[in-house]
Amino acid sequence: MGLGAPEIILIIVAILILFGGRKIPELMKGLGQGVKEFKDASNKDPKDPATTRTTTTTEEKTNVHHQ
Repeated sequence: MGLGAPEIILIIVAILILFGGRKIPELMKGLGQGVKEFKDASNKDPKDPATTRTTTTTEEKTNVHHQ
């Protein structure tokens, strides 16, 4: 009960119809970044300070430049 070739082709055609050819690379880039961030977050040990990453929000960056 897996996906065969006809099902995969149907899914690809539906995606092309819905989003168009120009949007597909942008969608895949966003999906890839999301998967990478998920993997990075799942591999970190929250108790280990060496793997804890601090993030700077856009608002914090903006405030730094305006001071």
